Amino acid sequence: IILQPVRGMRDFLPNDMIKRNFIFDIIKETYENYGFLPFETPAIEYLDVLTAKSGPEIVRQIYSFEDKGGRKVGLRFELTISLARVVASNPTLPKPFKRYCISRVWRYEEPQAGRYREFWQADADIIGVDSRIADVEVIAAARTALIRLGFKNFEIRVNSRKLLDALAVISGIEEEEAKLNFFRAIDKIEKIGENGVREELYRMGISSGNINKILDFIKIRGPLPSMLPKIEDVLDYDIKSANEGIADLKQMNEFGKSYGIANEMIFDMSLARGLDYYTGPVFEIISKDMRIGSIAGGGRYDTLIQILGGAPTPAVGIALGVERIFEIMKKTNMFPKEITNIVQVYIATSDKSLIMKAIEIAEILRNSRINVDIDLKGRQLKRNLEYANKYGIPIVII
Repeated sequence: IILQPVRGMRDFLPNDMIKRNFIFDIIKETYENYGFLPFETPAIEYLDVLTAKSGPEIVRQIYSFEDKGGRKVGLRFELTISLARVVASNPTLPKPFKRYCISRVWRYEEPQAGRYREFWQADADIIGVDSRIADVEVIAAARTALIRLGFKNFEIRVNSRKLLDALAVISGIEEEEAKLNFFRAIDKIEKIGENGVREELYRMGISSGNINKILDFIKIRGPLPSMLPKIEDVLDYDIKSANEGIADLKQMNEFGKSYGIANEMIFDMSLARGLDYYTGPVFEIISKDMRIGSIAGGGRYDTLIQILGGAPTPAVGIALGVERIFEIMKKTNMFPKEITNIVQVYIATSDKSLIMKAIEIAEILRNSRINVDIDLKGRQLKRNLEYANKYGIPIVII
């Protein structure tokens, strides 16, 4: 019998689980503070739902199998696709539908720091709002959650798939699948570097001149308010997607001022996000405390619900990456010390004959919502004190 967890998956002992519950509680409280409602879906979905507009790399990562009835199913690889299915099958849901979901997802990829095959995401989505106020609202909610968790040194990056679409057209890429390959290549720049992206674009048949133009474009970066004139200047082409993308970012900038985050939104032309279903603004948040990748990411997916058979419905969402948040907080000592004291009082008996009295006292305290543990083994007082000390219980009643 192999006693270790399956590769890429982990056990969490109480000390770590207490810390993770602290993260879950802060995110839940923040999302509800912004008016999002709780929501959950099954871990297993039909495979054709999971593979709708997810991209070939994600399809390869899905844990897929046939169930005992011969149906092709898979473990969900993220939480958005399940939400889109629910909305598509429930057309009478009141809109806007603001939901949050904090749950497990699975991807068969190479485990590394902050990246596992089973992991938790904390999503917030707004369904049924076409205005960019919804995009900035989900960004603001994720930002507030991170601040409440103790993060100070992070960066919010924004871009638009529509601008990348315009860049593809300028570079001579017109066919839809070729554009998706183009987006995927751009999205890898932090993983494989500029030369790696150059090679991928060259394999797609893009000329050296256009590749140089693309690489120059995706270096455009800076605070959104000050970058808008430059974006308009470099994308001064009569291309519908360019005009729409610029309009989206202008709207986000205006709403960002009201939320007090306009100058925190950093425009980054290289940001593409890997999923194929994004249709407009995309965004991610990275921590500057550790080079561990993004700790949040999302974007607008206005066609996904329709692809799954629902009515045309605008939608936008963001997901906080719990595993990376946990890794950073643990390694940089961000967790408050007092959160480890789940048990507030321990009752130790000096004699076995006193156990009934210990139970009475424990129940009085428990009825007052005080967390109490008692000696269940009839141990000597010294052993009881050692036990309470090992678990960091602050008060012992003898």
